[in-house]
Amino acid sequence: MKRATAALAGLMLAGIAASSAFAKVPQSEVDRLGKDLTPLGAVKAGNADGSIPAWAGGITTPPAGYKPGGKYVDPFPNDQVKFVIDGKNVDQYKDKLAVGAVAMLKLYPTAKLKVFETRRTCSLPERVYEANKRNAATATLTEDQNGLNDALLGNPFPIPTNGVEAIWNHRLRYRGFKFRRYFASAAVNRDGSYTIFKNEDFGILHYNGPGLATVGDVSDIKQLNNIGISYINITTSPARLAGSVVLVHDTINAKDMPRQAWVYNPGTRRVLRAPELAYDNPLYNTDGLATTDQFDMYNGATDRYNFELLPKKELYIGYNNYAVNVPYKDLLTPNTLNPDYGRYELHRVWVVDAKLKEGTRHVFGRRTFYLDEDSWNIAQVDLYDTRQQLWRFQEGPISNAYELPLCTSAVEVTYDLQSGRYIVFALKNEEKQFNLNAQDVDPAQFTPDAIRRLGTR
Repeated sequence: MKRATAALAGLMLAGIAASSAFAKVPQSEVDRLGKDLTPLGAVKAGNADGSIPAWAGGITTPPAGYKPGGKYVDPFPNDQVKFVIDGKNVDQYKDKLAVGAVAMLKLYPTAKLKVFETRRTCSLPERVYEANKRNAATATLTEDQNGLNDALLGNPFPIPTNGVEAIWNHRLRYRGFKFRRYFASAAVNRDGSYTIFKNEDFGILHYNGPGLATVGDVSDIKQLNNIGISYINITTSPARLAGSVVLVHDTINAKDMPRQAWVYNPGTRRVLRAPELAYDNPLYNTDGLATTDQFDMYNGATDRYNFELLPKKELYIGYNNYAVNVPYKDLLTPNTLNPDYGRYELHRVWVVDAKLKEGTRHVFGRRTFYLDEDSWNIAQVDLYDTRQQLWRFQEGPISNAYELPLCTSAVEVTYDLQSGRYIVFALKNEEKQFNLNAQDVDPAQFTPDAIRRLGTR
């Protein structure tokens, strides 16, 4: 492992000399990481009035009461609500709210945001911080901005110079190496009735290892053979869909090779290629309430939008939301998730406004992304139709999986503001515990033949 890390460091440092003309930021900017900027490129200091504190390293040890392999416990059980934002007072706070949040609060009388003290809890392993500093000096995008060169493990652009680089930081943010998860999704109707879909998924985040099979078995992004993520999803419920299997090889350079996907259908017992598992095609198990590229807040190729980096904002976003892990019947309420289990905090966010390129198509003509500065997770998204009318609003409240550590969405929800329905992913309170360090996951599992065997087990 030490030899692999040293080889990676040597390769990256050599790359600085060889390709300095293409570096996105000067060395003086790179040197700010870990000083006035956090290792992920956030402003380390707090804001002027102290409502956002300085970053002091985040959560570095699990809180009292947490047992490895068990449910996450709230690190701040004694925090009290500071104030509540709802439809009656939303205009007072709208400069610190996403457009979609304002619309939702005005549309639904029961919607509210419970605001708590801001706690900058995100933290990552030290080796990711080291990789970020190397990447800042070497990483470049391909000419079409739809592929990546000379980066590994960390965020490729911790000091972004444009919007598409910020989106790449979300796509390749650190989420561990091998994982196995059990989760439910729910499509909730206007009257509060809902359909539950249950899934098991597992995968290898090769870029994050970095590795093909084990951490450190590669030292150059080219050795990943253009595969950033190997991913499998198995539907286990409802019975009419159980046994369906999806296999995805998510590529790093989509121009050289677009995403590769296959689906096993238990009815026909056949494995078929599935090029439709991309862009705005309906995402499986969502009852038509989300597009494929909305999974994980945004995934896949970046070639259909122009991404503009706007000035940072202070925004109330879902954060440290451990309370959301309650029985599904308590959480799934009409119009929105039960707001009594929400937790919002004021955080700085990167803002990326994405508009559909001329000559391309997508059901969303515009998307405004709000990315948490401490983790590069997309926390919220305003989604507009092709007439530029607000259509949907996405939220991904962030929490720290502190046993690793890493920061990710506690749940993901898309509100359809026109139909009054919503879809929520990553419900886990009634499922087996996630395993974000699943060493049993093997690269040999990610083949069409392997998913056929999975479907008939």
